[in-house]
Amino acid sequence: MKKIVLTGGGTAGHVTPNIALIPGLISRGYEVSYVGSLNGIEKKLIEDIGIPYYGVSSGKLRRYLDVKNLSDPFRVIKGIGDSRKVLKKLDPDIVFSKGGYVAVPVVMAAKSRKIPVIIHESDMTPGLANRMCFSSAARICCNFPETLKNLPEDKAVYTGSPIRAELLNGDAARAKAFCGFTNDKPVILSIGGSLGAVAINDCLRSIVPDLLKEFNIIHLCGKGNLDRSLDAFQGYVQYEYISKELPDLFALADIVISRAGANAICEIAALAKPNLLIPLPAEASRGDQILNAESFEHQGFSMVLKQENMTRQTLIDAIHELFNTKDQYIAAMKAAKQNDAVTTILDLIDKYRRQR
Repeated sequence: MKKIVLTGGGTAGHVTPNIALIPGLISRGYEVSYVGSLNGIEKKLIEDIGIPYYGVSSGKLRRYLDVKNLSDPFRVIKGIGDSRKVLKKLDPDIVFSKGGYVAVPVVMAAKSRKIPVIIHESDMTPGLANRMCFSSAARICCNFPETLKNLPEDKAVYTGSPIRAELLNGDAARAKAFCGFTNDKPVILSIGGSLGAVAINDCLRSIVPDLLKEFNIIHLCGKGNLDRSLDAFQGYVQYEYISKELPDLFALADIVISRAGANAICEIAALAKPNLLIPLPAEASRGDQILNAESFEHQGFSMVLKQENMTRQTLIDAIHELFNTKDQYIAAMKAAKQNDAVTTILDLIDKYRRQR
């Protein structure tokens, strides 16, 4: 049997593209294992779908001053050792890395054991963790054609983002029952990502009474971010994180509010859902979400509201404008050529795996 190790973690965006590949890998005869951090979000996501999971030590790669910068390099070194032991045991034909800091020791260990590696870069510009792994990669896949100029020319492949097939088969009626909605108002789905988005959560919650006059609201607010004081509002439901029911919630949603993480917005575009993107501001990131949002805005897929310009009134105005012009966004997304990223990546994996 062919064997593959998947890696990537830190946020759900570093895991869900791997999950999208798993059914195709299994159908092509691969034995799939996953290597991630000891207690990251990827552990539960992968174990929930029955894939063998191996945790290794990892250290975060920071661009800012932090006392943990002194200890985390040692965690990375330990992680390389941990990963070498796991890879020796599993003996995979290839490693596929979705990025995140946990992937660094796994990719370095694979290189030391002469195991081929394919990397996928989600954002417009490569992150630090992935850039550290470029020299170890046989091929580097990317979501955006604009990213190709930032990658080694002899390794770069524009694939797009692997989309989970189940996302395309949601049931709106099932979601309506799940949320307990009893009217036929249009639905806003707000997604803060697996870790939440405090600024968006707070601003959205401040206008819930105004929005409920016209909309129902599904609020995915991130772990630990529930606000039980809002439970009394009929037509507003909140969840920390949704996995199994997410396709149904997307099917029910008329418009989506989201951060601009690459995998999230690629899934939204594949579903042709009119969307308002509120990218993570530059001072809180390396600016990748701003570039992602600008690309989607330029293509006519998204409306963008910068967080620094977000107030109660600007958010209300943007939601109403998006809803009133939603058909033009739907048309733009449906007219765009969507790459079959899953098949393209599976073909690359078949091509570059070790031949026994």
